[in-house]
Amino acid sequence: MSNPLEGIDQSNEPYIIVSSDTHAGLYVDDYRPYLESSVHPQFDEWLATRHEHRVMVEEMNGAYVEQWERDNEHGLKGAYDPDIRDEALDADGIAGEVIFADGDAVTGMEAPPFGAGLHAGAITDPTLAWAGARAHNRWLEEFCATNPPRRAGVALVPVTHGVEESVKEIHALADKPGIKGIMIPTMWHDAPSYGHEMYDPVWQACHETGLVVHTHSGEADAVAYNENMAQYMLEVAFWTHRPLWQFLLSGKFDRFPNFKYAPVECGSWWLGDLLWKTDVMFGGTNWKVKKMSSRTHGLIERLPSEYIGENVFIGASTMSKVELRRRYVNGVDALMWGTDYPHPEGSWPNTRTRLETDFQQIPIEETRLLLGLNAVKCYDLDADALRVIADKIGPTPEQLNQDPALRTDPNAIREARWWFEDYGVPWPS
Repeated sequence: MSNPLEGIDQSNEPYIIVSSDTHAGLYVDDYRPYLESSVHPQFDEWLATRHEHRVMVEEMNGAYVEQWERDNEHGLKGAYDPDIRDEALDADGIAGEVIFADGDAVTGMEAPPFGAGLHAGAITDPTLAWAGARAHNRWLEEFCATNPPRRAGVALVPVTHGVEESVKEIHALADKPGIKGIMIPTMWHDAPSYGHEMYDPVWQACHETGLVVHTHSGEADAVAYNENMAQYMLEVAFWTHRPLWQFLLSGKFDRFPNFKYAPVECGSWWLGDLLWKTDVMFGGTNWKVKKMSSRTHGLIERLPSEYIGENVFIGASTMSKVELRRRYVNGVDALMWGTDYPHPEGSWPNTRTRLETDFQQIPIEETRLLLGLNAVKCYDLDADALRVIADKIGPTPEQLNQDPALRTDPNAIREARWWFEDYGVPWPS
């Protein structure tokens, strides 16, 4: 296995930081001009539910809503104002960003029509699913065009509501400045799962265009939780990263080698243990794993962990210190840090403080990958243009209180992936 840290700059040059998870969107009423007029009556009905939802949130948690919106009034406008957004990025030291829908995570008032963003899988009417998605995509194209090197927009493509329509939308999006990926519904509900061959034209289109496929935390099996928010919070990450195993274990990355997938805002704490189980499933020589080998033989061409950092990247947002400590087992060449701006779950508006504390014990070359270079690779971003921005606003290793003499142990990744030795899995050459 090649060393992902080889040749990475170890100097005090400012970091190119790319936030793998930010959000943008119009105030719900303002999406009207981007919608087909044929769905305006349904849009008016949906708007009424959004405003009712805002009232409900204020009744349940009004003090929090009032303080959040008061303390961050100016910066929150960056969800739709590109100038204010650039101010916020500069203040955080962020050179580039990957932009998802749903700018308002507190009251839901900056959501694409009909819930076509983070809750797209819950839409049952294909007409409304596509109308809402295309309305947001039209606006997103305009928004990303304000600063294409800095903005990597993720468009909405409801693949469960039509494969042929999805392929057309992907090819239409591919030449738009700043559009670098698509987001598909996290859940497929009654439709076939994403490993099914019916979706292959979609993954082929992404392979051809280079648009990265995403799922983003937000939707889960709500009906099964009996309105118990604790159960939802515990399991929402599972539903977000579940498509990864559909893609990987059905051989989609072998069939479409330029197909890339990134689950976002579901952490990375789950990844290492699942790589252990799947690597052993496909490469173990220990007698304990031979029982099912005849059922898995030939499904994929490489070990699951070999696709991490090549076809699979993880938008882990503001990684916890525990996740940072587990970076070798989870994929130091695949993890992508992010601020989640302008959502309160992330690091904004205290990003620099987080950076100055969380990365103190991490070598410079690893930090460059985690904070930006992995994202540059994943999305094929313009590194030279981002360098110009980073030289003006990016923090240096010294400013992050890092020791310039700290280096990575050459055996760190192999030792972290202990199962290769314990289960007799040959180490990839």
